[in-house]
Amino acid sequence: MWKVACLISVVMLISAAGNSQGAAQEPVLNGIDVLEQDRFAALNQLAQKHGGHLRLAVMTNQTGVDLRGLRTIDVLVSEAAHAVPGFVVVNLFSPEHGINGALDEAVGNDRDSATGLPVISLYGDTEEQLRPTKQQLANLDAVIIDLQDAGVRFYTYQTVMGYFLEAAAGTNVDVIVLDRPNPINGTDVQGLMSSPGRENYVNYTSEPIRHGMTMGELATYFKSKGHLDTQLTVIRMRGWKRTNWFDATGQLWINPSPNLRSLNQATLYPGIGLLERTNLSVGRGTDTPFEWVGSPWMDAGKTASYLNARKIPGVRFVPVEFTPGQDYPYHGELCQGVEFIVTDRDVLDAPELGLEVAAALYKLYPNTFQLGSVDKLLMNQPAIDALKAGEDPRAVTRRGAEDLERFKRDRAAALLYK
Repeated sequence: MWKVACLISVVMLISAAGNSQGAAQEPVLNGIDVLEQDRFAALNQLAQKHGGHLRLAVMTNQTGVDLRGLRTIDVLVSEAAHAVPGFVVVNLFSPEHGINGALDEAVGNDRDSATGLPVISLYGDTEEQLRPTKQQLANLDAVIIDLQDAGVRFYTYQTVMGYFLEAAAGTNVDVIVLDRPNPINGTDVQGLMSSPGRENYVNYTSEPIRHGMTMGELATYFKSKGHLDTQLTVIRMRGWKRTNWFDATGQLWINPSPNLRSLNQATLYPGIGLLERTNLSVGRGTDTPFEWVGSPWMDAGKTASYLNARKIPGVRFVPVEFTPGQDYPYHGELCQGVEFIVTDRDVLDAPELGLEVAAALYKLYPNTFQLGSVDKLLMNQPAIDALKAGEDPRAVTRRGAEDLERFKRDRAAALLYK
C-alpha cells in the first residue's frame, strides 16, 4: 500500500506562537477515517441507490491521506472495493499543484503511478481547464473530494469543489466531501468581503478572506447560496471543535501546497498572501514563505520601525535580508524586508495585517510599491481606493464590519460542528 511519499514534505506539527490549546487526547478523525471506521457504510448506501454499482472518481492530492498515512486513493481502490459491491474507481482528478502537490505551474493530465488510474488535471491556463465538464461526469455515479483547505478565500481548492457542485447539479452524480479541519480554526471570520460580481478562480463567491469554515461546510454553503440541485453528502470529522487550530488535532501537518509548509505560515497567509501579486517577494523561493516580505527597493530598518510603531496586535516586525531562489520574484537578488513574528495568533487579524503592510509600503515607497495589485486577491476596489487616499487600514476594515456580520449570519445554517 502506497504511503505518504518522501517527496512530500510531512513534518510533525509544532505550536504556533500564542495561546496554545494543547494537543488533542485522540487525533481528530478526518472524513476518510470516519468512512473507514464506519466500514464504508455511506458508500454502500450510495451503491444501493445507484442500482448496486458505484462508479467513482476522486478529486484529491497529497493531503488526502488517513491517520495511518495511507492515501485516500489507495484506501478506496483496495479496501472500499472489497467492502462495497459494485464499487470501482474510474479515474482521479487533481487540483492546482497536481496530484502530488509539487507543482507551481500549469498541470497536465497524468497517470497515477501506484494504481495506474488516469488523472484529469483541473488546473491550467484557460477557464475550460479549471472546470469539470458534464462529459467527464457522464460515466460516473459519484465524485469524492478529499482536499485539505487553508481556510482562506483565495486558496483555490474551495473553488474547484464549487465547480464540481455546479457540474453535478441536475444530474444523478453524487458529490461526497470527506471533511478535514480548517487549520486556522473555525471561529475567526476576518477580512473584507470580496465584491459581488467579481467571481473567479480566487473568488468563488463573495466571502471574507477568513471564512471560518471547513470544506464540508463550504460545500453546504455553496449549494445553498447557489441554489444548486446537487446531491451532496459530507462525511463529517469526529472530534474536531470549531476553536481548534491545527495543532490541537493530533494530526501530522502535510503541506497543502508547495509554499505553505507550517501552521505559522498558514496563520500569516490570509494577510501576507494578499501581497503576492504585487512587486514584492513574499518569501517564495526561501525556507520561510509568507513569514517575510521584501524587495531590492525596500529599506528593512525603516519598514520594520514604521510597522512596529503601528502596534498591530499579535505581531512584531524584524528587519531581514534574503535572496529568493530560482523561478520566483527577485530570484538571485538581495532583498531587504521584514519578518513577521506572531506573538499571539488569537488576537492577530491576519487580513488586516495585509492591509497594514500594504498601506505602510505605499506610504514609504509611493512611487514604487504597486498598491493597486493587492486588489487581484482582495477583490475589493473601494478598499484599495481608500488606502490610496490615505485612510487608516483599521478604519478600512471597520467599514466592512456590517457586511462581515451579514456573512456570519448567512453561513450559520451551513456549520456542521460546535
